Amino acid sequence: MPQFYRIVILFIFCSGLLWPCYGQQPTGGVVSGTYTRVPFAEFIRQLETQTSYHFYYDPAETDSLTITATLPAQPLAQALEQALQGTHLQFVLDAAEKRVFIVGSPAVLATLPDSFFQPPTAEQTAKEPTANPAERSTGRVASVSTSELKLYEIGPAGGALASGKATVAGHVREQASGEPVIGATVYVEALNTGTSTDQYGYYSLTLPVGRHELRVRGIGIKNTRRQLVLRGNGKLDIETEEDIIPLKEVVIEAEKDKNVSGMQMGLEKLDIKTMRQVPTAFGETDILRVVLTLPGVKSVGEGNTGLNVRGGTADQNLILFNDAVIYNPSHLFGFFSAFNPDILQGVELYKSAIPAKYGGRLSSVLDITTRDGNKKKFAGSGGIGPLTSRLTLEGPLVKDKSAFILSGRSSYSDWLLHLLPGKTFQESSASFYDLAAHISHSFSDKNTLYVTGYRSADKFQLASDTAYRYHNQSASLKWRHSFSNKLYGVFTGTLSQYAYNITSERDPATASRLTYDIGQYNVLADFSYFPNAQHTVDFGISSLLYNIAPGSLKPFGAESLVKPNVLPQEQALESAIYASDRFDITPRLSVSMGLRYSLYNALGPHDVYHYRPGSSKSTTTITDTVRYTSGQVLATYHGPEYRFSTRYTLTDHSSVKLSYNRTRQYIHLLSNTVSVSPTDIWKLSDYHIRPQVGNQVSAGYYHNLKANTIETSVEVYYKATRDFVDYKGGATLLLNRHLETDVVNAVGKAYGVEVLVRKLTGKLNGWVSYTYSRALVKVDEGPVADRVNGGSYYPSNFDKPHDLTLIGNYRFSRRVSTSLNLTYSTGRPITLPLATYYSGGAERVYYSERNAYRVPDYYRADFALNLEGNHKVRKLAHSSWTLGVYNLTGRDNPFSVYFKTVNGQIKGYKLAVFAHPIPSITYNFRF
Repeated sequence: MPQFYRIVILFIFCSGLLWPCYGQQPTGGVVSGTYTRVPFAEFIRQLETQTSYHFYYDPAETDSLTITATLPAQPLAQALEQALQGTHLQFVLDAAEKRVFIVGSPAVLATLPDSFFQPPTAEQTAKEPTANPAERSTGRVASVSTSELKLYEIGPAGGALASGKATVAGHVREQASGEPVIGATVYVEALNTGTSTDQYGYYSLTLPVGRHELRVRGIGIKNTRRQLVLRGNGKLDIETEEDIIPLKEVVIEAEKDKNVSGMQMGLEKLDIKTMRQVPTAFGETDILRVVLTLPGVKSVGEGNTGLNVRGGTADQNLILFNDAVIYNPSHLFGFFSAFNPDILQGVELYKSAIPAKYGGRLSSVLDITTRDGNKKKFAGSGGIGPLTSRLTLEGPLVKDKSAFILSGRSSYSDWLLHLLPGKTFQESSASFYDLAAHISHSFSDKNTLYVTGYRSADKFQLASDTAYRYHNQSASLKWRHSFSNKLYGVFTGTLSQYAYNITSERDPATASRLTYDIGQYNVLADFSYFPNAQHTVDFGISSLLYNIAPGSLKPFGAESLVKPNVLPQEQALESAIYASDRFDITPRLSVSMGLRYSLYNALGPHDVYHYRPGSSKSTTTITDTVRYTSGQVLATYHGPEYRFSTRYTLTDHSSVKLSYNRTRQYIHLLSNTVSVSPTDIWKLSDYHIRPQVGNQVSAGYYHNLKANTIETSVEVYYKATRDFVDYKGGATLLLNRHLETDVVNAVGKAYGVEVLVRKLTGKLNGWVSYTYSRALVKVDEGPVADRVNGGSYYPSNFDKPHDLTLIGNYRFSRRVSTSLNLTYSTGRPITLPLATYYSGGAERVYYSERNAYRVPDYYRADFALNLEGNHKVRKLAHSSWTLGVYNLTGRDNPFSVYFKTVNGQIKGYKLAVFAHPIPSITYNFRF
């Protein structure tokens, strides 16, 4: 009986089938006290100290309520009735479980008919507001509130209930726009079972046949539920309402314990609302700048968007834009990311336990997804800033079936360069733009098509001499097909290209143009299978063709005397197959295991040079040249890539996790600069340059506080890598036909600890992260002359042991909020000249061991003030202003330290990118 009574009370509290019942309540314990304008939460706390009852209520509904009452010794029920008199609150006592539920009007029903959980009769079904099959499949429901009261029949209508289990599946979408709700929790509380929606808003849940209440919770949406009778396999699409609560503090119920209960570790999720709160340079929301505030993510310095994740190099990050690879994710010397924030749905960063579906990079996966667009009505948004403006338009092509979203962004930054002192800046120019378009169309419940196109382009010219141009472009075509409630597949084709050219035309006799181009074509088939609530199986296959034009120098103009130099193209084929399974061994212990097997073939036409054994590779030690024809395999590499993670739940609010993964990377980024440059080149693995291999093990402890509103976590990791590329002293990378003579294969190790404290709700929210990490490199193979620092470990260019970041947001009112960003990190390593000496009659410089010293530590504070317009529903456009200051204290943070010979003496200089506060003001609008 107590178990049945508990189910009844919980169901009624959540369903809203409410009737007055004060006279029927158990009396509870005896309480007393005098209360004068006592906050409601404190009043409840004192009642809990006097009784053995635990109280449940919504803080958002009582945050401004105070209690004034004199309560002589009396039963709890009478005391509550007296204290709540004159308010809209009502209560119900569960004497069996010692619980009190306090809810708003209408009241709570304490009892139900004995037949409530039995299948409805034909007569009852005719009277109840049961959803018809069309409503189930299309989601055409008058409103969410009425949908919560309807009884949905899943499976053969009107028939007798079968025995065993059945699967209900469908999509969770926003009611206003029709876009998928990603990461929402769909569950049945009585059975303690549930699942989360994927990137398409899809869920699949296997339940016992019978009557259930399906609950849906998610960040940014109002909680909702559906009453259903499960007779067999079927579909149920669910529409949700956006949850906008400007002042009151709310507890985020969906995924509020995801960091504790979820399997994934080393995963950081950011939505666009969170990213907009972080102050950045020039007032532009920048996803890469926000990612750099996360633990374990670093860069070599100011104005650089290259990510170094857990000791990895910048090329070891797989950056995906709707599944298409982006090779250069930055604009304007690295000051802006290449993505318009208005089109983005969210960002996921995998630092460890990388899912088996991802491959080709060692350190991380940055998965960037766009919104599908509004399927209900035409809408738009945009912004005007000091350097850029942006505009996004979206709307239905076929209402409720297809939608488009189109965004564009452009800069007008030349005016800023012209204000800087010096002729060099005043004769310079810089500009960029990016365009993105996305279309989604649902042919039926089982077939949906997604098309995405993207292009970004940059141009800058310094002192009217050399002009630099580079661009990204990508496209993806995805078809999603549901084979059944338990199995669906996504078939994807993508193409990506990155190219640049450098034109110099000041002297007609030496005028030239240098070009570089990398492209790839990828096909994938990914499947997700949900055999039951305890298993989630993913498997798939992919094939990727690389095509690189590694460099071409040609004369520019009829008077040029430059000799053409065109390097031969490089091609390679990378294929993979994978499978993974996530399964629950016990309610507390879950395990995920996966295996990815990759195969790489370097293809001709290509000339392979053989060198004298035991000697350093150089053009003087070539012994033979072997010619490979078009399509002929000149080198093959392959191997398994393991994925393993496990989670053990200690309590409802804490867990420990462990993961291991092996990854392989067949492409390398070569750069003569410390930071990522638009003129860097990518090099495929070939006969001499082996693929990179990484192994990482990590462990973590996760604990949530204050009803899951504060997340804390500590993760430790150790990563070992081999065969990544380092360089000999004085290496030449551009237009080098013998690159293998200037590069060496290195090994590395990285280890660290990451601490994160994050508050998710309330007027004051944000996070604090601290990372202690080391990233070390060793070159100890080959001839002694090729070894660096005598074959010992030395710090990598991005080894910065200490990194501390504070992101804080405070909302004063529904229209005014502020944001503060504080960042500190250890200075990066450098190599210093220590002395000069004479050799062969010439003065030479003696340098320290590589990266033996460091630049000064880095510190920066940013501040932003956000002013929103009024929140009237009926307006032509809603607008807001963001006023920000980047580098508030004006600290002269060194980006690099360099040396010049002046009057026979070597002098050091410090270069800072932002040596002064950078104010900005941005106007944002949406309609």
